[in-house]
Formats: sequence, C-alpha cells, structure tokens
Amino acid sequence: MTISADSLEPGGRRWRRPELDLRLDGFDADRGRAEAFLHQIGLGEQDLLPLAEHHTPDGVHSFYVLHDESATWGHPGDPQCVGLHLQRDLEKRTFDFEQATLPLPAMVQSWLIHRGCPPETIGINSELGPPAADEATRALEARLMSDGDHFACGYSYTRDDPDDWVTVVALRALDERAPSPFRVVVEEVDNRAWTHTLREGGFDTVEDALNWCEDRLGGTAGPLPPVRPLASSARPAPVPKAPFPRPPGRSR
Repeated sequence: MTISADSLEPGGRRWRRPELDLRLDGFDADRGRAEAFLHQIGLGEQDLLPLAEHHTPDGVHSFYVLHDESATWGHPGDPQCVGLHLQRDLEKRTFDFEQATLPLPAMVQSWLIHRGCPPETIGINSELGPPAADEATRALEARLMSDGDHFACGYSYTRDDPDDWVTVVALRALDERAPSPFRVVVEEVDNRAWTHTLREGGFDTVEDALNWCEDRLGGTAGPLPPVRPLASSARPAPVPKAPFPRPPGRSR
C-alpha cells in the first residue's frame, strides 16, 4: 500500500512522507557500479520510503531499510522491502553499494546488521507503518534481526490488499540438526487497528511449509504448527543453501 505526501493515516493524523537522502552529492563510482546503482536504486529512488537509516559518524557507511512503494504495482507477491548499504571513499570521492530485496523489515535489519550496522541504530520509525500489536511480535522481530543469517529465505509472497494484508515467508534452517528445519513466518496487518502481528511455525518438510503458505493465501490455512524446541545435545552443522520450489503465484 502506498501513502502519498501529506496524506491522512488511520486515526486522521496528518502525515508527511520523509524524503530519501543518499548523501552522495559529489561522489561517483566506476562505470559498472554506477550503472548497477542507477538500475537497482537510482531509477526508482522516488518510490523508496526510508523506514530506518543509520550513518556512521565518519561518513563512510550508510545503512537503510527502505519500502519500495512501486512494488505494489509490480509482479504479484514480490517482496517490498529493500536493504541498502553504501560505502564511501572520502578521499577519492567514490562510493560502492550492496542491495538486497527481502519480504520483511526485520530481515532487512538482519541483513544490515551482518554488514556492520549497530543493531541499536536501525530501529524502524514507528510513524512509518503499523506498530507491533503485541509482545510476541516484538520478540520474534528481535530474534529475526539477530538470527536472520541462520536461515535461507526460499519463498515469500506479499499481499497488500487492505482486506487481507499479509506476507508469508518460508525459511530453511542452515543447521541440519535444527528442530523444525523449515519455518514459515507470517506478518498480518490489521488495517482498522493499524497494527501488525508476526508469527512463526515449524515444519519438517519444504512441501509442508509451502503448502501452508498456499493455504494461507487461499484463506484455508489452519493454525501454524509450533516450532519444536532444540535438543540440548544438538550441535550446529551448517549445510549449503538450497533453493525452494516456487508454488504457483496467486493474484492479489
């Protein structure tokens, strides 16, 4: 859902859209990186809403959690959150960047934290979206921020229909001994209360996880199964990332 400048948010409070400042005036990049930046960020810069940002005191690094407002008009189900890490050479006046598109703000925060952003500096601006509805949501978001690199994101679908505003994400644990090796994280927005909830379920197979996602998008899913607790004798055993099969897309 896009929100324009000087619009009214739920509750009737007037809200003005913040502008994205990349702090790149006077900086340049080599031709290949400049073209990549133009296509990945620059051409759609006006549609990127800064939900959170942090700039190091020396001006070398900038970290952004962005919402791509244009994604609502793109391919159905595409993720709408963007992580951006800018790195500047202050002497040469050049810059480089890393960018990732992910389905949830907490996953973008995790991505930035594992690139050097201090966790306490990249909190989401509470005025720029529906706040967490409960402590369970806040706790899961905090864990995703810190443990996000323990999982591979295999599938996601974002639906921003006001009548069913939901994001489903299927994750695969990178530890082969992890309980419930496949997880589904579900974010739901209550458009009337203007809050959001985040919940997690555990699955033994990728098929079960993806089937639950499909059922949720179709309105027929049952409760999320709980994540099994970690056995005290289990030891981490990292395994390579593997792609998920992608279920058929659904229209909004």
